[in-house]
Amino acid sequence: MNILGRAIETIVNGYTNQAVSTAQLIAVLMMVLVMAVYELLVYRLVSHRAFYNKSFNICIVVIPFFIATIVMCLQSNIVITLGTIGALAILRFRTAIKDPVDMLYLLWSVHIGIVCGCQLYETVVVTSLIVTIVMIAMNYVTIGGRPFVLVFQCAPEKDLEILHNIKEVTAKYRVKSRNYTQRGMNYVIEFSIKDPEVLMERLKGLDIEKFSVIEYDSEDVI
Repeated sequence: MNILGRAIETIVNGYTNQAVSTAQLIAVLMMVLVMAVYELLVYRLVSHRAFYNKSFNICIVVIPFFIATIVMCLQSNIVITLGTIGALAILRFRTAIKDPVDMLYLLWSVHIGIVCGCQLYETVVVTSLIVTIVMIAMNYVTIGGRPFVLVFQCAPEKDLEILHNIKEVTAKYRVKSRNYTQRGMNYVIEFSIKDPEVLMERLKGLDIEKFSVIEYDSEDVI
């Protein structure tokens, strides 16, 4: 019991109950602003999306401000710490995250807020720079070719010849659908290739009524 009492006393004495000074608060929030804007710029640079969700952009910039001030308050008073833990335990977020990378940026925003709130500025700067380098490098690294979708229409007797030519120039392909019409056959094929021009030049020499090559990234059509 004495050990437990001393442990509790040590924890309580660790809180100085000092109010956060205005100069300290402004310094923390300015650093949060710089790093949050930096994160937003990386998000716009790395993401391939043609259209951006303005609400999400606002979210990843504003979240660190709240996190940083919460952390600063937690460092000063044990009552605020326990109350905040209880309040956060009942929070539930119902907004669905469609892209896993969006969750990464939300976690980055929380990281900026927590680390800046602890005034560990060097940690947040170095971590953000390394994360930026890794994300940009991973963004331009392609393993096994770029993903495409081929849609074409041909005569029924020509489909095997076309599939044979596709197999020769692509790393791998998969037939997603076959549609039969009075005029012929419609194919939708998913494949990966480093240079799509090679396949398009070969398809131009075949008896194909029309075809389309669509590049896509995960679930986002480019």
